[in-house]
This record gives sequence, structure tokens and C-alpha cells, in this order.
Amino acid sequence: MQTKSHTNPTLIMIGLLLGGFVGMFSETALNIALPQLEQQLNVNTGTIQWLVTGYLLMVGIVLPLSSMLTKHFTTRQLIIFALIDFMVGAIISALAGSFLVLLIGRMIQGIATGLILPLIFIVLLAVYPPQKRGAAMGLVGLVIMFAPAVGPTLAGLILGLLSWHWIFWLFVPLLAIALIITIIFMQNVAEVTKPKVDALSIVLSSFGFGGLVVGASLAGDRGWGNPLVLGALIIGLVALYFYGYRQLHLETPILNLRAFSFRNFSIGTVLVMIDFGIIMSSMYLLPMYWQKGLVVPVALTGVLMLPGGVINAVVSATSGRLFDNYGAKYLTRIGFGLSFIGALMLIFTTTHSGYWYVVLAHVIIMIGAPLAMSPAQTYGLNALRGPVAADGSTILNTLQQILGALATAIATSLLGIGQSASNATGATAFVHGVHYGFWFTLALAVLGSCLSFMVDGKPAKSVDPLVEKQSAATAH
Repeated sequence: MQTKSHTNPTLIMIGLLLGGFVGMFSETALNIALPQLEQQLNVNTGTIQWLVTGYLLMVGIVLPLSSMLTKHFTTRQLIIFALIDFMVGAIISALAGSFLVLLIGRMIQGIATGLILPLIFIVLLAVYPPQKRGAAMGLVGLVIMFAPAVGPTLAGLILGLLSWHWIFWLFVPLLAIALIITIIFMQNVAEVTKPKVDALSIVLSSFGFGGLVVGASLAGDRGWGNPLVLGALIIGLVALYFYGYRQLHLETPILNLRAFSFRNFSIGTVLVMIDFGIIMSSMYLLPMYWQKGLVVPVALTGVLMLPGGVINAVVSATSGRLFDNYGAKYLTRIGFGLSFIGALMLIFTTTHSGYWYVVLAHVIIMIGAPLAMSPAQTYGLNALRGPVAADGSTILNTLQQILGALATAIATSLLGIGQSASNATGATAFVHGVHYGFWFTLALAVLGSCLSFMVDGKPAKSVDPLVEKQSAATAH
């Protein structure tokens, strides 16, 4: 994918970034409302969890297909469709009076998020030259990191003043603004080649990625040994094995997995996955700790989560520019190191911890995670050249979302195990369970810290002759 000259790349990106913000915000905003929805819609915990699972399922199915779709439809067509689709899903959810209607609205929104997320990176790589991509990735960081971090805050405030319906009504004006900006400024950045579509690959992709997302999401409530969970995970893994084998042997694959032949891309992708796991697990556990461990009202919980969200926004916006000046080597190490400190602090919380202490631990994580995220993303994506760049963006986003679902499920499971292992009851038992979940967040920070020492400042180099051949052909 070659970078072309664009008069104002930021205007081209702004509508897409707004759409992406709403998509990522939607991933965590509903978590804080689930207990209220469970009561109002008269369903049990396992059923209400499908509002999250159904959303992630559609994201997991659509994301791997986005690279193929960019070869059959223009960038402009895909983004406009995704924004309209999200608006329709948000309106259906806002008007919903039953669980089924709300679930349908959520799944429609998931389709849009699955389209928008990879398109952000595809457009960014096309409109910004390499020397400016770090700063541009800082803007993307506001979407990927700030939106899920601030989701519980805004949702908590909405629930304190209004009803859960207004969480979805909030999406509509933001999406309308994004749609108008996109219609006015968006340009087509990818060539429409309309290659032959391999139907079997689409089926394998849907069962593979969808199976993993469903299995991981259900595991948090049903347990990893549940037959439905095991069945979904096994189907997902088997389908992914055959999907990967097929992509490596097709002349025109749905997703070019040879992007992993670039060392820097592989390292960057793994670091992004781990970083997103830190964010999703901590953002899932923290609101519940505030409400059930410290007995803080839902509206105040949103306020107490706000400092971390604001800090996240500031660091996300600046970390990309820091990458342009200093590279990813030290930023990723410092970022994961700070995430380790924050997670460790949360492990030492009690039912009587000071509000300031918990907020400080949250802020430290919200400095560390975004400080590593944008540099890791740019480090990985800058390694790719030619048509494989679009595939790399899709791979990165797909794996990031799958690990986000896995991290949330593992944190939920550990929370339950910790509560069961506690000799206490009530808030004390809950805090004991939360500590089990935060140990997982800590383990991710340790793993990220270790892998960050593999990041270097050397130019990206492919080890796959076929990828080199494809890139060279594109350049000519």
C-alpha cells in the first residue's frame, strides 16, 4: 500500500476515528449497566452476558473479512455503510423493550465495529507518510485506549441521571457527525481489484474466530469445563487451523498470514494483544471492585474512574509523537513497567482502601498501557509494505479483539474462583476474588515487559521471499 499525497489527512481520518471511538466505547460502556439490565429485562446473569458476547461475536466474524472487503468495495462505501449500520443498531438498542430486541441491536453494532477498526489503520497507512505515522497513531490511541477506559465513567454518569437507553442514544449524534464528515472528506485509499472469493475460507474464518470469541465469553459465566464452552473453543481452534493452512496455500488468500514473516510486525502484534488484555481485564474488574468491594454508588464509580480515563487520553495523544522521536524500544518497556506497578498496587487493595489509592493505581495503569500501545502498533505496522499492509491491519485488530474477549473471560473466571476460595463472605470475599483477577493483569504486564526487550530500532525485514516479491511488484 503506497502512501499518496493528501491535502489534509486528519480531515480524512476524523469521521473514521469518531466511528471507531463509539465502537470501542460500546465494548465497555455496557458492562456497568449489566446488573441494572438484568433486573429490568428479567433475565439471568448467563443470558444478559450475551449482550457482550453477541457484540464480540459479530466483531470477531467481520474483522477477519475486512481486508477482503476492501478489495471488493471502496473505502468510502465501507465506512459510510459501517456508520449507518451502527446508527441503526444504536437506535434499535435505544428503543428496545425486551432482551431479544436489545441483543439484535447490539449484534448490528458489532458488524459496524468489525468493519471500522481495521479501516482506521488501512486509511492511516495510506494517507500518512512513515515519518508522521507515530503522531497519527496517537490519535488512533484515543480510539483504541481512551474509549474503553472512559466507557464506565460516562455510562455510570448516564445511569445515575437517566436510564440505560440513553447510553445508546448518546451514540446517535456522534455517529451522525462522523457520517457527515466522512461523506464530505473521505477519499478512496485502496484499489478495488475484486479477486475471487474463497467461500470455504469465509466459513472457516467465521467458525474459527467466532468460536473462540463465544467460548471465551461464555467461560466467564459458565466455567472453562462447561461442554458448550469446550465445544465452542474446540470448533474454533480446529476451524482456525484449517483456515490458516488454506490461507497459506491459496493464490489469493482472504487474509495474507505471511505478514507474520516480518519480525517487527509479529512482535508488535503480540505486544498490542497483551496491552489490550491489560486494559480489558482491569477495566472489567475495577468498576465491580468500586461497587461491590468498596460499596460505591454507580454514579460515583463513574466519577472515580474519570481521572484514569483523562490521563489515558493525554498519554494516548502524545505517545505516538514520542514514537516519532524516540522509537518503540524504551516506550514499550516503560509502559509495561508502569502497568506492572499499577496492577501490583491493585492486588494490595482491601475493603477499606482509600479512594485516592485505587484512583492512583488506575492512573498508573492508564499511563503505562497507552504509552506502550501506540508505539507497539506503529512499530508493527511500519514493518509492512505493499498489499500485505491491509492484511496486517486486519490481523492486528482481529487478534487484539480476541485477546480482549479472552482476557475478560479469564478475569471473570478468576474472580469467581477467588470468591469461592475465600473463607469470608460479602465484600471481603468479593475483594479476594478481584485480587485473583488482578494477578492475571499483573501476569500480562510481566509478559509484556519481557517481550518488550525484543523491540529494537532496526529497519523491518521480511524473511519470506514471497512477501518480498509481492512488495517489490507493488512498488513497481
